[in-house]
This record gives sequence, C-alpha cells and structure tokens, in this order.
Amino acid sequence: MVLDAEESIGKRARGLDRAFEILDFLRLKRMPMRPNEIAGQIGAPRSSVYELVNLLVRLGVLEYRGGDGRVYLGRKLYFLGTAYAEEFDLMRECDDLLVRIAEETRETSQLCMLEGNKYTVALMKEGLRPFRISSNVGEPVAIPWTASGRLLVSHMSDDEILAFIPPQDFQLPDGSWLETSVFLAEVAKARKDGYFTFNSAVETFTHCFAVPVRDESGICVATLCLVAPREDGLANHAAYLGCLLRAADDLSARLGHEAKATA
Repeated sequence: MVLDAEESIGKRARGLDRAFEILDFLRLKRMPMRPNEIAGQIGAPRSSVYELVNLLVRLGVLEYRGGDGRVYLGRKLYFLGTAYAEEFDLMRECDDLLVRIAEETRETSQLCMLEGNKYTVALMKEGLRPFRISSNVGEPVAIPWTASGRLLVSHMSDDEILAFIPPQDFQLPDGSWLETSVFLAEVAKARKDGYFTFNSAVETFTHCFAVPVRDESGICVATLCLVAPREDGLANHAAYLGCLLRAADDLSARLGHEAKATA
C-alpha cells in the first residue's frame, strides 16, 4: 500500500514536470502547435503529451487556436500572471521606475533576472528612439552574453558559477569563445564595483549598463539595465550609470536591503 501511494505521488510529480515543460516550450516557441509536434520536439511520449494537453485545455491553461488541433497558452495563465504581478513587490514597484529611467535617459530600460541558468528580460520600457535595440521580454539568453549576468551570479563562488552555467553558453554569438577565467574576473570586478557595463556581445552597436537590485540579505535578485547606442552610452556613461544606481538603491531599499554606510 505504501509503495502504491509513493508510486502514485511519483507519477503525479512527473506529470506536473511534463506539464510545465509543455507550457515553457510553447512560451519559448511563441506560436500554437499540435500535440504531436510538441511531443516530437521535447522528446516526450505522444500519449502522455496528448493526455496532458487535454487536461490543460479543460482547465483553461491551454486553448485551441485554429481548426487543426493546435494549442497555445490559455487565458487562465493571464489571470494567474496578473495575480502574481499584483502581489510580487519587485515587479509592481519596478514598472513605474522603468518608465522614469527611460524618460530621464531616453534609452530603453529593463528589469532583468535569472530564469533557471539563463538570463531573461522580465520587464522593459522602450526608449525614445525610432528603432528598437532591446531583447524580447521572457527570451532566455546565455548568462555570459550579458552585462547583468556578471551581477546575477556574483553571490556565487567561482566553482559554483562554472557548475551553474552550461559550458556551451561561453560561446558568444559571433562563434568565438569567452574564456571562463575572463568571465570570472569580470564577475569579481562587478561584485567589487557594484555595477557592470560593456559593449554588447549580442548587439554589436549597443552599450549595456547593469546595476544590482538586492534583497534584504544583500543578494542580487535582479538588475536594472539600460541598452543604449554605443556612442551615446559611452558619451553619457556617468549620467546613465548614476541614474540606474539611484533607481536600484531605491528599489533595493523597498525590498528591505540596507546599504552599508561608506567611510
């Protein structure tokens, strides 16, 4: 009887893992897909994917799109996300702050976080420029490609960082490889300086700024970022960085972080 109960719990847990794998897959694909296509691309048995898709459709977590059996994220997720945003202080407090940063600098402002072992933009406000130079919200990006990445892992030891980041993520978009020793040195510098800026490894004509948002324990739980054209970013470096640091200090204080007094 005990074994049967444990097996039942284990089966449900595996089913829950698979359900979230399906939801994450559709989120990343950004398009409706048939259950057999989902099964093939995530490497799961078709029967279990069909069963879970039917269950998620009944619950409103997935919805049919089109007349050929394609499914996509459902409206219940929107309502869940709305409830999350209402109660999660960081997201609520940051929205107006990003607007203020974008208005003051005229550049694109972002709130960035870790999602698993990847970097992602959680919120974004476009700058007052005629062209878009920022990443998509929710798109997973390799940590070493980003200025924020140096700060978001800065609470880890070198060994923990190398165990956390997949080795292949040190290959940059242009095909070259970032030496792990160089990355670790940049993390140490970001940890010491309390910010990190560099010419983007993803967009060759941009300069990126990142400063830490810290929780009550002092850990960097998110970053405030600016993405600016390279020439403007370098010309206005001190002003842009100062704007971000003031905003991040304000947001960190609202999350319970007490900045250490400097001598």
